[in-house]
Amino acid sequence: MNAHALIGYAAYLPRHRLRRDEVGAALRTSAGRGERVVAAFDEDSTTMAVEAAGAVLAAHPERTATAGAIYFATTSPAYFDKTNAAAVHAALGLPAATFAADLAGSARSGIAAWRAAAASGGFAVAADVRTGRPGSGDETGGGDGAAAFLFGDPDLAIADVLAEASETVEVLDRWRAPGASAGGQWEERFGQHAYLPVLTRTAASVLREAGVGRADHVVVVSPNAGVIKQAMKAIVGRRTTTGPPIGHAGAADAGLGLADALDRASAGETILVLSVADGCDAVLLRATDRLPRMRQSHPVAEQLATGVAVSYPTYLSWRGWLDREPPRRPEPDRPAAPPSARAADWKFSFTGSRCRSCGFVHLPPSRVCKKCRSADDMDSRSLATATGTVATYTVDRLAYSPSPPLIDAVVDFDGGGRYTLEVADTEPDALAVGTRVALTFRRLFTSGGVHNYFWKARVLEQATVDREAELVATGEKA
Repeated sequence: MNAHALIGYAAYLPRHRLRRDEVGAALRTSAGRGERVVAAFDEDSTTMAVEAAGAVLAAHPERTATAGAIYFATTSPAYFDKTNAAAVHAALGLPAATFAADLAGSARSGIAAWRAAAASGGFAVAADVRTGRPGSGDETGGGDGAAAFLFGDPDLAIADVLAEASETVEVLDRWRAPGASAGGQWEERFGQHAYLPVLTRTAASVLREAGVGRADHVVVVSPNAGVIKQAMKAIVGRRTTTGPPIGHAGAADAGLGLADALDRASAGETILVLSVADGCDAVLLRATDRLPRMRQSHPVAEQLATGVAVSYPTYLSWRGWLDREPPRRPEPDRPAAPPSARAADWKFSFTGSRCRSCGFVHLPPSRVCKKCRSADDMDSRSLATATGTVATYTVDRLAYSPSPPLIDAVVDFDGGGRYTLEVADTEPDALAVGTRVALTFRRLFTSGGVHNYFWKARVLEQATVDREAELVATGEKA
């Protein structure tokens, strides 16, 4: 087995939710029940990867300087001829020596990232924005999200990998040509016929290799919903047998399913993950006694339970299926590479400067202190994980935005620093002076095929605000 163990994990689910019955009513078809998890207009696979990986690093800050590599898996890369993992690397503030690479093109890329990270002692990050034609199974049965896993010292393991097994099969059950906005697939029964025997053999193989009769928790994920249904009927008697928690999530499918299982598993219990795409990949893990106290701070179920409704026309405009009239203001110019490179630390990891003489925090960084006027006496300080308070805000209904109105807020950060930021995932009525906010890595706009990434403010959930207040009251947070 691998020399490195799983030591941390986190999942990220966007806040927006699309009601499937609204889709069905609009298209006069059956679209299923419940809600679909939807990435906002300013989110893509890169920004969601930063959210998930950043949550892992927040629990393991010591690994920022020592993560061996970062492998980023997605079927919806923001760029096709550029390393998207490089932007994730920059936003996390990882050292230049940390290797970063993309693994893209299929749902199986998520398993490939897992294996590469386990071998190197680094990060496996998978994220996807699932897009399908209006009314298609990919639209109603998909979900957007990200998951990240960190590997390291076996003594710090939250789960031991007991065995892995794989079978590869060339099955043309789904496909998407380069440049196509949506994919195609054959009838589900064809995939079931091809995949179920492979799944059965792979599951038996991995259990046999580990000497385990049956797993306590089984997670089955696949682009083919029929395969999941048939597999869950066959795999009975386990403590839990689940499918993907948000519907098919592309390369993030297996990761989100595993994160959900890790949220619930007790020490000593086994988790079998079966990812059925272009074959079958099986991973069998056993939770250690460290897992209960090292779980992610925001479980998948908790993230699923909270959301903001988005209308179907708005969702279609976000995905480019509905060409909405933009605000009658000039669109932004394409971001230029040279100034972006010069300000990379500020742009990607929100790194300002703190005056050594008086402690004043500058955002963006400055050579000369605005308070005491000392020059070239600064320390770099990243505020990407900082929280703050809204000092004032404005709602602009005329400025260019793919999803108006645009809300800007002046944020006073805890420990110093003030900056004006766009506010993501909120409505004007939900914001007020004194609102507590954190930062989120987003796409400001895209122009000329170039994405302009930067940071926005996001309103903290009330539960998080309450936890902050409790830490302050107990003296654990200044």
